[in-house]
Amino acid sequence: MLQRFLPLLAMTFFICLFIVLMQFLWKSIDDLVGKGLQVSVIAELFFYAALTMVPMALPLAVLLASLMVFGNLGEKFELTAMKASGISLFRIMRPLTVVMIFIAIGAFFFQNNVLPIAQTKMWSLLFAVRQKSPEVEIPERSFYDQIPNMNLYVESKNQQTGMLYDMIIYDLSRGTDNTRVILADSGQFNFTEDKTRLFLHLYSGEMFENMRDNSMGTSSSQRYLPFRREHFTEKEVYFPFDANFNRIDEGGIRSQYVGQNISELKHSIDSIGRQVDSIGSIYANELLRTPYFGLTPTVTRNEGGQIVTKPRPDVALEQPLDLDSLFQAPNPSYAKSYITQALAKAKRQKQEYQYRSLALSEQAKLMRRHDIEMQKKFTLSFACIIFFFIGAPLGAIIKKGGLGTPLIISVLLFIVYFIIDNTGYKLARDGKWEVWEGIWLSSAVLLPLGVYLTYKAVGDSAEFNFEAVTKFFRRIAGKDMARSLTLKEVRMTDVDPEEASAMLADFLNRATAEDARLKAMSPLRRLTASPAPALRQPLNQLVDYLSNSTDIYAINLLNQYPFKPTVRRMQGIIDTTRSLMERLGIPAEGADNNISDEPGHTP
Repeated sequence: MLQRFLPLLAMTFFICLFIVLMQFLWKSIDDLVGKGLQVSVIAELFFYAALTMVPMALPLAVLLASLMVFGNLGEKFELTAMKASGISLFRIMRPLTVVMIFIAIGAFFFQNNVLPIAQTKMWSLLFAVRQKSPEVEIPERSFYDQIPNMNLYVESKNQQTGMLYDMIIYDLSRGTDNTRVILADSGQFNFTEDKTRLFLHLYSGEMFENMRDNSMGTSSSQRYLPFRREHFTEKEVYFPFDANFNRIDEGGIRSQYVGQNISELKHSIDSIGRQVDSIGSIYANELLRTPYFGLTPTVTRNEGGQIVTKPRPDVALEQPLDLDSLFQAPNPSYAKSYITQALAKAKRQKQEYQYRSLALSEQAKLMRRHDIEMQKKFTLSFACIIFFFIGAPLGAIIKKGGLGTPLIISVLLFIVYFIIDNTGYKLARDGKWEVWEGIWLSSAVLLPLGVYLTYKAVGDSAEFNFEAVTKFFRRIAGKDMARSLTLKEVRMTDVDPEEASAMLADFLNRATAEDARLKAMSPLRRLTASPAPALRQPLNQLVDYLSNSTDIYAINLLNQYPFKPTVRRMQGIIDTTRSLMERLGIPAEGADNNISDEPGHTP
């Protein structure tokens, strides 16, 4: 079992890892193309990305490998032979179960020790790649704006020498109001040795520069100021342009939740929780000290030399407040002013507490992200075990090996798992569910499926038999399987021509009468009608009896009979019966004279 399972697991794992790595490539292709990156940098990025994709590829590989192994055993009847010799399915799965336990333990240590380092290096490298300036590739007859603070137009260029012709340069380094325009007949780009500045060597051109100073304002007297115009035969211009690949510091990402192990995540969750509780208590105390109607909700007293804060007792009113008296002011504008001031104060307090709640909600969300990352350290190991106990029993049930059927089933199951896992993750991230409920949702859904399939596989259930399911759907679609009769080398009985003649004549009369009855119906009723069930029994008897014939052509005609007569096949059944009668030399009244011209046919 180990010799069959481990090579398949390694093969499927690398296939699945390649697939998810291609997904990463297509998502990041815009950040990689046109940057002039070295092969070593791209290879390093792909290596760390592959490590971060292991939690997605490993469960799918386990599911696919277990399906293929047990499907091959079932298809070649090896599983049946082992069960017949007294070996139970649990005993067959025992060595692979031990292997899966070790894989689950290794997956946990990978998630806790290797994955944080790989994620830190991948994200720091990816951010550095995104910040790198693109390669300078000047197009012809269009403006190029990939160089910071510069727009460049080139009419044509020499591909061999790199010389640019009929150039227009807009220098925006001093702002759009002080744009410098340079026209040149030709020029060439180069980088300085440290690749931090772009060197432009121009020939035969002019430069226009605005002499206006931003500090001079925009009064009417300063609106029309002179500009400087310079003619040159050769000129050198420098632009700041860092073309180097600069790695960023990994410390910032290492301190995030993606770069922490379990102990660090616990420490971060405790720190954020204490911070949230502290800020919440401060806000609560401020709410208690906020005065309403000129009274604070608490009273500070000195009792025995100690300052004690106690809730203020309820204020007893001699008579209820008459709010309508506010509108009985001498001036109606006063009443409107009272309402306006009250609304403004309520809005200010609402906005203040909404801002405070947003700050607290961000901290709570950050704490949930840390908790999600900590829960994920365990879900990968559990998912591998669950997928094994889904794939192995399912492969034993469907008894289909190879790569086709197991691959389709694995992909469908993994899509279901991925959708459920993403749904639970988003519910936990947004605080709609508890973190452990959302992260363990997919495992809780698939665990009963694994238990159910294992129970059915141990009991040799045929509910998921591939051939039975195929036959069921073919029966629903009205497409029965074709007969596969062959010429028998040994026959228990020979075909009697008189008895065969009687059976064929009787069946032809029954089929002709049934076809006439169906044709007499209206077209709408004929769509839902079916031949009489009594026609099926004589058909099967006829086929069983004539299958002992020594005529190979008669055997081929018998294979044209369907297992179940339908309205669409009635005419074909009648034509096949007449052909059989003609082949056996039996006269058929009303039969067509169209006799098949098969090789060796004698009317």
